[in-house]
Amino acid sequence: MATITSTPAGTPTGAGVAPPRRTGRASRGHGRTGGAPVLTYVLLGLLFVVLLFPVYYGVIGSFMGPDDINTFPPELWPTGGFVAANYANALDVIPLARQYLNSLAVAVLVVLGQLVTSVLAAYALVFLRLKRARFWFGLLLSTMMIPWEAIIIPNYLAMAQLGLVNTIAALALPYLAAGFGVFLMRQAFLTFPMELRDAARVDGVGNLGFLWRILVPLTRPTLAALGVWSFLSAWNMYFWPLLITQAPENQTIQIGISQLQSVDANDPGMVLAGVVLALLPTLALVLFGQRFIVRGLTAGSGR
Repeated sequence: MATITSTPAGTPTGAGVAPPRRTGRASRGHGRTGGAPVLTYVLLGLLFVVLLFPVYYGVIGSFMGPDDINTFPPELWPTGGFVAANYANALDVIPLARQYLNSLAVAVLVVLGQLVTSVLAAYALVFLRLKRARFWFGLLLSTMMIPWEAIIIPNYLAMAQLGLVNTIAALALPYLAAGFGVFLMRQAFLTFPMELRDAARVDGVGNLGFLWRILVPLTRPTLAALGVWSFLSAWNMYFWPLLITQAPENQTIQIGISQLQSVDANDPGMVLAGVVLALLPTLALVLFGQRFIVRGLTAGSGR
């Protein structure tokens, strides 16, 4: 019978069984993991600088005069002094303030329209037990595969027949519903059991009451993500506003920036001032709404 001995650490082992020893390989591996986070942070820092540089140069360039911007190599700081008049000049050359308000109005209308249509369509697909619900859902998703260029002429003809050409309504009307919004809200609603709707029906709560009082408060992150996405999409539109509007006072800020460049191409600081004005809402949404975007887009991902 094997005798029981004790290791120097006091752990009993069988006779002839060597105590576990740490190998140099394990210790070397432990040493390598200590430097991995440092290298990761260094790479992330470099990528952050590369991604942030265009924003930095756009803001700094909007305060530069032509002499600073047209030098080679380009100046990274306004050595000739800050030229705050670039913003005033950008607002005077074209109706940029009016175009800014037009973009804001169109973006708000698109956000409200897509939130309402997406929530109602997703609720019908999930809780109303529609016949061929999967077919209708697939049909809605198929609209995401149709390129916008294929339907832009029919949309223009429809706006022309309605007499809405060169109006704010024509800018927002084709974007009041989106297949992506229906998909996003449907995935969020699928996380709720059907028994919850049955219990609400027993308590006398109707469809709109159940939707407004229960589902909407519980899906706020998804609604916020959809709102941010639709706002950015509407704010950055270029080709459709260029086609459907002709008068400068009815156009959006994206069209105004291109006109600003064509009006005075010899003053890039003024053009950059207009770009910074157009960038401010999108930058604020990304900075303050990032957590809602991540939470909303990952909600219901397991279904």
